Amino acid sequence: MNEAPEDNVLPPHLTYLKRLVTALAVVMIAGFVVLIVTLVIRLNAPSVAIPDEITLPDGQTAAAVTFGDGWYAVVTEDQRLYVFHETTGALLHEAQITTE
Repeated sequence: MNEAPEDNVLPPHLTYLKRLVTALAVVMIAGFVVLIVTLVIRLNAPSVAIPDEITLPDGQTAAAVTFGDGWYAVVTEDQRLYVFHETTGALLHEAQITTE
């Protein structure tokens, strides 16, 4: 009358649930690996090419620097803007900044 159920047999709905949980775990692990690989690739990518040395006219001191596509600009303490070529360092443009 009282027969014990087999230990290794699960009802069909629990077997389905077990497979879903396993699939979810695999997808989460794969997603985490993709996230880590993406971060490593992005953090190792070359960033803005900063020149080792910037030569400003005599007596000028840099107050700010910004970079663009193929150029970089330096604003000096006396409110002058110098735009240089990114690779050659040649002066492309010079301007006085005025504030009102």
